[in-house]
Amino acid sequence: MAHDYDPTRPETFDSPYGEYAALRAGCPVAHSDSWGGFWALTRHEDVAMAAADWQTFVTSRQNVIPKVAFTGRRPPLHLDPPEHTPYRRALAPLLTERKVARLEPVIRTICRDLLVPMIAAGGGDIVADYSAHMPIAVFAHWMNLPADAVAELTRVGQRYNIAVQSNDIDATKESSLLLYDMARDIVADRKANPMPVDEDATSALLATRVDGAPLPEEMIVGTIRQVLVVGIIAPSVIIGSIAVHLGRDRALQDQLRADRSLVPAAIEEFLRLYTPYRGFARTAVEDVTVRGQIIPKDDPIALVYASANRDETVFEDADSFRLDRPNMKESLAFGRGPHMCVGAALARLELQVALDALLSAPPFALAGEPRQTRFPEIGALWVPVRFEDAVG
Repeated sequence: MAHDYDPTRPETFDSPYGEYAALRAGCPVAHSDSWGGFWALTRHEDVAMAAADWQTFVTSRQNVIPKVAFTGRRPPLHLDPPEHTPYRRALAPLLTERKVARLEPVIRTICRDLLVPMIAAGGGDIVADYSAHMPIAVFAHWMNLPADAVAELTRVGQRYNIAVQSNDIDATKESSLLLYDMARDIVADRKANPMPVDEDATSALLATRVDGAPLPEEMIVGTIRQVLVVGIIAPSVIIGSIAVHLGRDRALQDQLRADRSLVPAAIEEFLRLYTPYRGFARTAVEDVTVRGQIIPKDDPIALVYASANRDETVFEDADSFRLDRPNMKESLAFGRGPHMCVGAALARLELQVALDALLSAPPFALAGEPRQTRFPEIGALWVPVRFEDAVG
C-alpha cells in the first residue's frame, strides 16, 4: 500500500497547507503508514460526504488520528447515532446562542485580566499567556466549577495537550486519567448537590432518561471528560493562529481595530482559514471507493477539515483572507452531520470576544517564528508577540 505522505515530519506554521494543496491536486485520497496506517481525505466534497454519512463512516471505532482514547468511551463523539443522541440533547440547550450570551461579560473580564500583565511586560506568548487560559476559565464558568477546580483543570489540561502534541503515550494516558478523575469528582458533586438542568451540564446529563432509565454514570463521566478537552484545546490553537495572521498583516489588524463590527465576519473567515482540526477520524463499515481509491473496511480515515476548508474548487483564492466570502456557509470549521460541533455558539463567542480584547490592546507584531501543533490539531502552539508602546 502506498505511503503517500508522512504527517510526523517537522513542520512550520505554513508548511502543512502546501502539502495539503499538493495532495488535493495529485492524491486527494492519501495513505500514510504513520500511527499504524490510515487514510486521509483532503478534498472538501469527500470530507463533507464522510462526515454526513454516519451509517457508512462511523466514529465509534476511532475518532481521532493518532488514536489517543485509552481510557474509555466519551460521548457524544465516541458514539454513533442513535446512541449519541441523548448526550447531545442534554448539552444542546445549554449551548444555544441565547444561553451562552450570558457569558459574554465573564469572557471579557477573563480576556482583559489575562492581557493586562502581557501588555505591562511589552509582550509574551499569545498561547501560553492568553489563549490557553481563556477557554479553561470560560468552561469552568459554564460548568459551574469552583476556583480550585479551575486551577487544577488549567494544570492538567495543558499537561494533556503537551503530551498529545509530543506523542508521549505514557504522559497522555496519565494526564487523561487525571482528567477522568476530575470528571468523576464533578459528577459526584452534582449527585450530592444537583443544580437546575437548564443551568448545569452535569445535572442535565444526570437527569436524562432513555426509556425510563438514567444514562450510565461512566458514560456521563466520559461526556464531561470529552467536553473538558474539546472545549479547551481548539480555541487555544485558533486564537494563536489568528495572532500569527494579524502579526504578519498589520493592515488587516488596523482595519479590524478601527471597525470592530467586522470582528464576527473576520472570525468566520479565520475559522475557515485556520480550522484547528485535521485528525478527526471515521471508520468505514464496508469497503468504500472514493475518487477511484478503494479504502478497506475497518481502516481508519482522517477527515482533514483544515485541507477541505482550503479547497480551491470551493473557495476562490482559498489561501487568502477575505471578509466578504459569499459561500461562507460551505465552511466545515465545525464539522458536518450528526457530530457537528454542539458547542459552536460558545466557540464563536469566545473567539469574537478574545479577538476584540486583543484589538483593544496596543498594536502587536510577531517577536519570533510561531511553533506548530501536531495531529490531530493544526495551528499555533507558541506565538511570541511584542506590543508597541501605547503612546507610540
